[in-house]
Amino acid sequence: MKNRKLTIPMLLMFVITFASLGSITVAQQRPATAPINLVAGVGGPVSTSSQWENYSALNLIAGAFIFPAVSTVKTTVLYIGFTAGTEADLGNMVLYTTKRGNTKITAVTPVKLKGVSDPIISLTNKKVCPTQPISTSNPCVIRLDPIALTPSPLSDYYFVMYFGENSNNAAVGAANSQYPITSLTGWYESGDQTRLTVGSQIPAGYSGSHPYFLLYVMNN
Repeated sequence: MKNRKLTIPMLLMFVITFASLGSITVAQQRPATAPINLVAGVGGPVSTSSQWENYSALNLIAGAFIFPAVSTVKTTVLYIGFTAGTEADLGNMVLYTTKRGNTKITAVTPVKLKGVSDPIISLTNKKVCPTQPISTSNPCVIRLDPIALTPSPLSDYYFVMYFGENSNNAAVGAANSQYPITSLTGWYESGDQTRLTVGSQIPAGYSGSHPYFLLYVMNN
């Protein structure tokens, strides 16, 4: 009887310990926090614009419209959209930082897709664009590589994509916001506008219209 009385408390301690370990395991396996918008992205239907050969798309992510929750964000992820074309041949992608309301560049950050800033994107590949053919009804949304950046409301950010002198780019279609329900704005300039350095000015031409290609700015 004496041995039996000792065994029961020991068994209870084992059960409690095992349950505690099980709780720790479950907590460690919880899914990551769902992605959140850092600014008001493009919602609703999209329109299109083409003829991007030897043109740069410039998109403003204004500090005035960055959500307050962004202060806890460690990475920024840009999503771009295409509505037409077979292949997009990018010459370069970059993110310029300026002081809020200013156009003098204070930082230059490379933007990459799968580790390169000049990717070739096959728009007819179902692994890249699952719904074929792509169109304004079925835009192809591409998630770019995360950038180690916490956006600040004290700064403005300019995401610039340059499409090289390649006939494929003439047929590429940019996904544009059809309605003015986004805080993102943009314009375009001829030539490569992605090679500017710190101290340079953002190219003139800002018109406050819809963004070109850039659809969402998120934390993941």
